[in-house]
Amino acid sequence: MFTSAFRLLRIVYTIIRYRLDAFIPLHLLPWHLRYTLGLLCLIGRNRASKNKAERLRLALESLGPIFVKFGQILSTRRDLLDDDLADELAKLQDKVPAFSGEVAQAIIERDLKSPVSELFAQFDSTPLASASIAQVHTATLHSGEEVVVKVIRPNIEKTIRQDIGLLYSLANLVAKTSEDGRRLRPVEVVTDYEYTILDELDLAKEAANTGLLQRNFTNSDLLYVPQVYWDYCHRNVMVMERISGIPVANIDALNQANTDMKCLAERGVEIFFTQVFSHSFFHADMHPGNIFVDVSNPQKPKYIAIDCAIMGSLDDADKSYLARNLLAFFKRDYRLVAELHVESGWVPKGTPVHAFESAIRSVCEPMFAKPLKDISFGQVLIGLFQTARRFNMEVQPQLVLLEKTLLNIEGLGRQLYPDLDLWVTAKPFLERWMKEQMGPKRVMEEVSKQAPEWAGQLPQIPNLVFSALQQISLQQEQTKAQTEAITKLGKYIKKDRQGIPFRLLGLISLGAAWVTTDPSSLEHLKNVDIMSGGLFLLGLYLIVLKP
Repeated sequence: MFTSAFRLLRIVYTIIRYRLDAFIPLHLLPWHLRYTLGLLCLIGRNRASKNKAERLRLALESLGPIFVKFGQILSTRRDLLDDDLADELAKLQDKVPAFSGEVAQAIIERDLKSPVSELFAQFDSTPLASASIAQVHTATLHSGEEVVVKVIRPNIEKTIRQDIGLLYSLANLVAKTSEDGRRLRPVEVVTDYEYTILDELDLAKEAANTGLLQRNFTNSDLLYVPQVYWDYCHRNVMVMERISGIPVANIDALNQANTDMKCLAERGVEIFFTQVFSHSFFHADMHPGNIFVDVSNPQKPKYIAIDCAIMGSLDDADKSYLARNLLAFFKRDYRLVAELHVESGWVPKGTPVHAFESAIRSVCEPMFAKPLKDISFGQVLIGLFQTARRFNMEVQPQLVLLEKTLLNIEGLGRQLYPDLDLWVTAKPFLERWMKEQMGPKRVMEEVSKQAPEWAGQLPQIPNLVFSALQQISLQQEQTKAQTEAITKLGKYIKKDRQGIPFRLLGLISLGAAWVTTDPSSLEHLKNVDIMSGGLFLLGLYLIVLKP
């Protein structure tokens, strides 16, 4: 609690120090908060000499990796930001202040249990790039390969856990005090983000992710993934092949190389959908700092992906649901979109489908028949949020990474080729994927997948069949016996119908005898009174002896 409170004070102090009140719509605040914030921010007037964009970047850097990550995501949304602000935040992708090269060498030697001089023929202590979680140094192996060495920042985990604790506190507060907050499921979102960012601190996991992504795109013309040198990988250190390429954000260099920007943008979309739907394993941190371009063949440029710390995956149900939704959007079948949302439970079961359909149409219809440059995705997102709020749609935590990656893809597409129509590019891929899921090829794949299990159970089939036949025979005998018993009972009731009133009267007589009998007299039957005894004998006669 005290740690979270201290961190919250640090955030407030940073807002004051860097005069971030310039980003806050003060007119929406109550008057007392507006004037209080204004007075406090006078403390940071010495920072006001810097421009607004630079102040925001410096503030995010000072607050640590979680806030730097936020700035990285924002930097890709040039449709929502002014150019000067987007350019400044782009510096967060690989220009975060570095830590000492000597400290990096100490971490390497501690984790790999050998001096740097024995591990590498050459090691540059000046970092090549520095990001929020780690920084990268160049080196040469004794075998001659040019490599890069990635090293986790010292003591970074403590800072991250403090920020996660603060986020949990804020998420719980929002969930308890706001109906919109509960709908957005902030605690689940923070939990998902905690799992993701803590995974970034383990470079052994990143190496494994890189290896899998590399296998998925072996001999691919779309994407190249650098080789990992497994003998040099540990939790805080990872060594991989050094690549050469043009940073995807360097538009001028790409144009100078005569790169086919339309092809490059379309290939980016194809890579994303291939990862999501074909591999069920996608790079979920695709900001420009992690993407390079091989322009050795500028008419068919090839992407190079690094930094596989954050990867996402979807199960078959999520993929099918997502594909059906996207195809319905592309076909403008808003009725199906509404039905799919209700069917999946994303909106309450009692939601009126026709009203939900109409609301979705009003938001999405303007998106079509326009190039990407003419679509304000910021306004679309606001409209969708309003729709979600109206129909109590819940955020799905398992899709948070996917949504974040889609935002990055959109931002990247706008930079590379503003006329790219994302929908037209993606639609054929999704239609082909859906066809494959329902065709004979998919059936054969499932048969091949299940064949080993079926083969293992094959010797048990005779016993299972014999046991099933025994159960069927026993069930038939029991059914026959029950049928006979019911038939006999029916005959008895029919035959004895005249005696039912007498037996009913007999039961009443026995009950009366019990009520009128003194319990203490039961110890000596001779003391039972005449009335109770008479009722008892009458009851027996009517039940047993009366035909």
